[in-house]
Amino acid sequence: METNYISDLAVHPGELLAETLEELAMSQAELAKRMGRPKQIINEIVKGKKSITPTTALELEDVLGIPSHIWLGLENEYQMVRAREKEKEQMEKESSMVSEFPYAELAKLGFVKATRKAIEKVEELKKFFGVAKLAQISQVKAYQPAFRVSNHTSVSHEAIATWLQAARLKAATIETEHFDKKGLRSRLPEIKKAMLEKEINEALQKVAAILADCGVALVLLPHFKKTKINGATFWLEEGKKAVVALSLKGSYADIFWFSLFHEIGHLLLHDKREIFLEDGYDDPKLKKQEEEADRFAGDFLIDAKVYEEFVINGDFSRASVEAFAKRCGVLPAIVVGRLMHDGLVKYNNLHLNGLRDRYKWA
Repeated sequence: METNYISDLAVHPGELLAETLEELAMSQAELAKRMGRPKQIINEIVKGKKSITPTTALELEDVLGIPSHIWLGLENEYQMVRAREKEKEQMEKESSMVSEFPYAELAKLGFVKATRKAIEKVEELKKFFGVAKLAQISQVKAYQPAFRVSNHTSVSHEAIATWLQAARLKAATIETEHFDKKGLRSRLPEIKKAMLEKEINEALQKVAAILADCGVALVLLPHFKKTKINGATFWLEEGKKAVVALSLKGSYADIFWFSLFHEIGHLLLHDKREIFLEDGYDDPKLKKQEEEADRFAGDFLIDAKVYEEFVINGDFSRASVEAFAKRCGVLPAIVVGRLMHDGLVKYNNLHLNGLRDRYKWA
């Protein structure tokens, strides 16, 4: 059985050439004459300063009888070992960057192998992101939105890029139909109805199935430290598959369902070429799109006119909220969360806080 093996020791083919000339009692000058080459070229090959080309390998085969593939094999192995040495030096330089990435979270999810060695982490992260150097991550279009997040303090752009790539890899494994905007819009009531399921994980199974039928992969990921991102929307397979990725940050039902419909809003309202990170930008254009997605989610969950009438009535008692939620076909948590967001009731309102369901994720 033939085995491909690359030594860790860089041996230039010039060493074999020097040994062969010694065995044949042939001088470098004589070899140069027989090959029709300058003596200096032969000397540079022997000293390991010059590479052996296919033409040189054929000429050495003619003169010395050693097959050309031997010379080229040695040359290729030598160059590969040298390249790996340089790559290792680069990884050692980049090992200081590892702390910027949520490596432990990735290892826990099985995206990278668990290790304490910084250089091994660099190697794993390069494979995870599909880059030759960690420094290139910010230059890759798929990750650039993470480095544009600006309206949060104490965030790690590298952590956000990591979360995005984890979502991308997970989405790639989910089978869906081709994206159907009209179909998605028509099935929104089914998705809304699913929130009324008693058990959240059963609800998520229904939602994921509906979305997959419409060409949308639903990805749920744990929250990574220093990301402060609730969700993201992007596209795969040249726009044939949409991805809604949600961070299981916190556990309040109103935040989760609002985030879901916010991301769906992006799919229905905005350009496929964009990658949207929920609530992450100060850029006017991106903020406008975020606001549009917010309005879509808010108005779909609770009709704007109906909500206005409820607010004017001013009765925010527990019984009134529960009755209004039933009328709108949503969880009471959705109504409470909206009232709190709009500043109509306080976040520490013990009377209504009990209606804000908190989920336990499977």
